[in-house]
Amino acid sequence: MAGSDGAEAFSGDEEDGRLGALRETGLTAAPDAGMERFARLVAEVVGVPVALVSLVESARQVFPGMVGLADPWAVERQTPLTHSLCSHVVAEGRPLVLADARQDARTCDSLAIPDLGVVGYAGMPLTDGDGHVLGSLCAIDTEPRRWTPRELGLLEDLAQACSAELRLRIVSRQREQARSEAEAGARRYRGALDRSQLLLRAADALADTTGLAQVRQTVRDLVTSDLKPVYVGLVLVDGAGKRGLRRLVDETGSAPMERAHERYSLDSGWPTARAARENRTITVADEAELRRDYDPEAVAAFNSLGLSSAVCVPLPGTVIPLGTLVLGWGEAHEIDIVEQALLAALAGYTARAVERALFVDNRVSTARQMQEAMLTDLPAVPGVELAALYRPAAATDLVGGDWYDAYRLPTAAQGGEDHADPDELAVSIGDITGHDVRAATLMGQVRSMLRQADLDHPGGGPARAVTAVEHANTRLDIGASGTLLHAHLHPCPPPLEGSWEMTWTNAGHPPPLMVAPGLPVRMLSEHGMLFFPGLSLAGRQEYRVTLPAGSVLLFYTDGLVERTGTSMDEAIDLAGRILADRAQHPLTEVLDMLADQVAAPEPGDDIALLAVRIPCSGTGERDLTA
Repeated sequence: MAGSDGAEAFSGDEEDGRLGALRETGLTAAPDAGMERFARLVAEVVGVPVALVSLVESARQVFPGMVGLADPWAVERQTPLTHSLCSHVVAEGRPLVLADARQDARTCDSLAIPDLGVVGYAGMPLTDGDGHVLGSLCAIDTEPRRWTPRELGLLEDLAQACSAELRLRIVSRQREQARSEAEAGARRYRGALDRSQLLLRAADALADTTGLAQVRQTVRDLVTSDLKPVYVGLVLVDGAGKRGLRRLVDETGSAPMERAHERYSLDSGWPTARAARENRTITVADEAELRRDYDPEAVAAFNSLGLSSAVCVPLPGTVIPLGTLVLGWGEAHEIDIVEQALLAALAGYTARAVERALFVDNRVSTARQMQEAMLTDLPAVPGVELAALYRPAAATDLVGGDWYDAYRLPTAAQGGEDHADPDELAVSIGDITGHDVRAATLMGQVRSMLRQADLDHPGGGPARAVTAVEHANTRLDIGASGTLLHAHLHPCPPPLEGSWEMTWTNAGHPPPLMVAPGLPVRMLSEHGMLFFPGLSLAGRQEYRVTLPAGSVLLFYTDGLVERTGTSMDEAIDLAGRILADRAQHPLTEVLDMLADQVAAPEPGDDIALLAVRIPCSGTGERDLTA
């Protein structure tokens, strides 16, 4: 709630949790390279003189990311809450968008207006994994500003990416804390129990896991050599606020009961459910105890696994247990107090690994959605058929910077997007270095800058557009690198009517393939150096080729042609043969076949494909993306 001086007042247990999460990020008023990058992106993409990554502490706000503030604020990188509009975002837990902060009752008395020059303000919440609002990613104008839906959408997308980065830092610090706890635990148990070494191995092994299946396998490997159970399983609470449990099924099929009883109620008569429900370790000494205290289904499952005794240990969570770790033995196994302590510690490490795996799954899912949202629909261009395909890497913890694009070009005489020439077409394909949220974010930025360069330089050619993007990338310190190919296509005048001419420039990208009627497959191998800050500010070279009616062009990223046991040249040759054999088939069918037969069965990189065909009839319609 705002005080009379405009500062926000925070208190209570919820605030303690929020401040604890802030400390876990490790960010202060000192500049941070990652946060500085987000501030620069906001200033560039939204077009504002001031952009901040503002983290709101109990008595001040700090700016680990900052663009455009004047001294002394640029030096101090912090202000008291009397100068904070971002504290309203934290207090209210939602975006704050003001055309003129001087006209809003909440902010009109804020000292940020006279001292920092804040007038137009748009702030999006930055949150941790528990929903705490840690601060705001904000765009600031020194004049009244009417924020467009596009500007607010871009700011919201960047805030989600920045929040994911903050959460990753929190998880990374927790990993280091887990490692420290493991070392401390080993010192306490050393001399009392040789099995204390298990805790060290668990901290190291589980800290490197990324998926739930890998967490289960790692736990099984850890405990089998020391405690020698015949069965190790993991059961998780199925969603926040739900009264359900879900087993992590062993896909090898060695325990059919897991599939038969994959989901069941938290209130059911299973010892695993009781351990999670009561948040305490449950032991089963023998079958007689199981029959006396639990449901018949639990007895049948116990017998199907060949167990004589078991222990169920809750996985500690922030509010309720995350689930249960269960170990079973084929003979009687007595759990003493030291082993109970050992299992409790192991369950703690397992719980952190489960949380991290769930977080990574959510983070990658968000990044993939952002990446795929940037791949816009293909335009309908008379005389040309277009089709595209995008497939993510098989590894669930990877998200890449692969992209494609196609759009109509403005005419040289008119210029501007509102005067696109229906007979001029730009096509692009590229791969930004990296497999993370940053790569996906930079991909969207480079793609947008390339479009803008074409719009700002009508008739300038693809090399000029790419050079403009490289210039901006270097001067604005955006930091994008990778490969890209950019081409302009236009129909040929008589006597070559029905043909199209393509002019292109290649920044280190794999060569496109061209199939023309009656001719062998041609690889357009002309290229320049890759796209990297400062490498090619002198300009790019252009190349030209005529595309007769019936021609097909294939643009692709290296995820299509990189596979173990096969050279890239061999993979490109195979792609060319398939393209030649299927040149007149539906383009979506051709792209699916290429992805299925040329790429590795489980590709380690994303695949982006873009196909262009000049129909023999001279007219073509868009083929929807695959």
